[in-house]
Amino acid sequence: MANAKYYGTGRRKKSIARVYLVPGTGKITINKRDIDEYFGLETLKVVVRQPLVATETTDKFDVLVNVHGGGYTGQAGAIRHGISRALLEADAEYRPVLKANGFLTRDPRMKERKKYGLKAARRAPQFSKR
Repeated sequence: MANAKYYGTGRRKKSIARVYLVPGTGKITINKRDIDEYFGLETLKVVVRQPLVATETTDKFDVLVNVHGGGYTGQAGAIRHGISRALLEADAEYRPVLKANGFLTRDPRMKERKKYGLKAARRAPQFSKR
């Protein structure tokens, strides 16, 4: 495993994460910032670490992430998806564990488009009888 680098692309809503797994001590770097600095909420940090915890590889890999688009929750989901795909590239034996937890499935839910005649996707203008 000399200088091995595993790559995975993760997506959720409008967020796209490019994830690289490098053998290391378990440091997670997002957009050149530490995970604790990047995500304020503890729940988002947990979401990002889920695939590593499930496969028991928390301290085997350093995670390098470039993520853009969307909000923090979407970005956390995209990073989780990317880490899962990169772990598969590192070792195919992780597949059953990751699949059972649903980390390999791309979340298809997207923002619904705005329709004409409405104020938003489904929000109609206020009705007045007179």
